[in-house]
Amino acid sequence: MEKTAQDVAEWMVSEIKFTGTLRQEVAIEYVRTHYGEHFVFVNENGNASLSKEVKKAFRKLHGGRVAWDRDAFMWAWT
Repeated sequence: MEKTAQDVAEWMVSEIKFTGTLRQEVAIEYVRTHYGEHFVFVNENGNASLSKEVKKAFRKLHGGRVAWDRDAFMWAWT
């Protein structure tokens, strides 16, 4: 079965609910391995990032209950 951006977003929210945080490099590696390279791209700063589709689905799913910590490069449950 083909994995979707929604599947990735659901995993992310679930992981953050369970552990409280999700580091970006952990998310990128997990998504590459379990969902596929097509959900990851290299941004203008040369860093690996999640696709716009994943980010959109993720924001919709968590509804403001997850915050991005820019300094620590991680998401956290609020």
